[in-house]
Amino acid sequence: MPDSASEHPLSSVLLIESDPHRARAALLEEDRVVEILIELRAGRAGVVGNIFKGRVARVVPGIQAAFVDIGLERNAFLYAGDVIEEQETAGVESTAPGSPQAVDQKPIEELLTAGQELLVQAVKDPLPNKGTRVTTHITLPGRLLVLLPTVSKVGVSRRIEDEGERQRLEELLTEHLPAGGGVIVRTAGAGREADEFIRELERLRAEWEGLIEKSRSMSAPAVVHREEELAIRVVRDLLETHFEAIWVSDAETAERIRSFLAAWEPELVDKVRVSDAPENLFERFGVEDEIEATLRHKVWLDSGGHIAIHPTEALVAIDVNTGRFVGEQDLEATVLQTNLEAAREVARQIRLRDLSGILVVDFIDMEVPENRDAVLSAFEQELQRDRAKSQVLGISEFGLVQVTRKRGRQNLGRLMTQDCPYCRSRGRIKSLSTICLDLRRELLRGRSGFEGTPLVVRVHPEVGQALVGAERGVLEEIREVLNTEIVIEQDSHLHHEAFEIEKG
Repeated sequence: MPDSASEHPLSSVLLIESDPHRARAALLEEDRVVEILIELRAGRAGVVGNIFKGRVARVVPGIQAAFVDIGLERNAFLYAGDVIEEQETAGVESTAPGSPQAVDQKPIEELLTAGQELLVQAVKDPLPNKGTRVTTHITLPGRLLVLLPTVSKVGVSRRIEDEGERQRLEELLTEHLPAGGGVIVRTAGAGREADEFIRELERLRAEWEGLIEKSRSMSAPAVVHREEELAIRVVRDLLETHFEAIWVSDAETAERIRSFLAAWEPELVDKVRVSDAPENLFERFGVEDEIEATLRHKVWLDSGGHIAIHPTEALVAIDVNTGRFVGEQDLEATVLQTNLEAAREVARQIRLRDLSGILVVDFIDMEVPENRDAVLSAFEQELQRDRAKSQVLGISEFGLVQVTRKRGRQNLGRLMTQDCPYCRSRGRIKSLSTICLDLRRELLRGRSGFEGTPLVVRVHPEVGQALVGAERGVLEEIREVLNTEIVIEQDSHLHHEAFEIEKG
């Protein structure tokens, strides 16, 4: 039996772009961009999902946490509640299937000691002032299931809403689950039968046992397992989506995706298409414009109203305003119409920008309680499409709605920007890597007019230093593709994000 989320599937398109410097993916629903994922080259890739053999550097009873050396620049952060009792060296015996269970009663100093080695998995990417958050509760995602080798439980995706189907899945997996382990049924598992789950469970168990064996011969700190590349990961995690097409920028990536789908979802293989258009996929489908828009605070609504998004240190404040919209009826009707439109757009922006933590949405005040309920219901319904776990509290008489949304990877704004030197970090500008890649896109877009012609590119000094230093691979690639000499001139009068291209 399919879950209710699939009874009226949205028309969706997945775009996947990759080049030597980054991979990007975008999900479009009904021709509107709702998710954007970006993964930089390996040296700066995210770590969420990676499994490490780490060494406890320090136990801090005052905050009931430990700092774990996993080989990154900053030690990882491990809460007491994320520690499996009786962890042993290398996580071999104690993290083998069927042994320890999660507890949160014991203090951190009774669970871990400095110098102890253990297996941990990254659950949150590092922030500028925080290290990677890790857990000893390892998860291995598959097509239909997520294996929980250290916890005895059966869970079902919240997006499978039919209670009869949820009960069937729980009973089926409980019957076939080996002792000591657990699973979560993914949305794609709705309607599947026992033999499909058993095959995947066997594969995931074998993968886990292989990781345990591999970890025995490694010295901490070390990476035991890396998450799949973005192209495969996004296809795997969105397989329950009703795709019209999966557009891929290059044949090599497309072939890897087809191989993955052939094993897990053969009927989707024919949906994979390689783009042969002169412009890149993100430009063709308007995603580049959406990315630029996510770097702005204000988002205009079709009616003329707007929402303003203001991330702060503690939370994200989202304000709804009528703007230029005056309506044709009374004030309450105008406010209701604006709030309903804003509810849909706020939910989309939360997904698009990958906003997380505590979010406070300030809808326009409404006098009629039924109108407040209607806006809250519309907002909750839109958020149900979100893959990230969130919780919505009720709407106050002043129109305030509090939302908590789980954070994993860095959101789009942090990934693409840096602290602004012009306003002493009160705002943000594009990062040096993003500016260099913008320059690359501009030059390659005009390649027919630039090929074989010497070029002078004028940039801000910090961008110039990046192009001959950390981002020199971008410059080398452009020179090779255009088959020309490129001279970089530094101009301190230019804004960081501006550049000028002249033929030599």
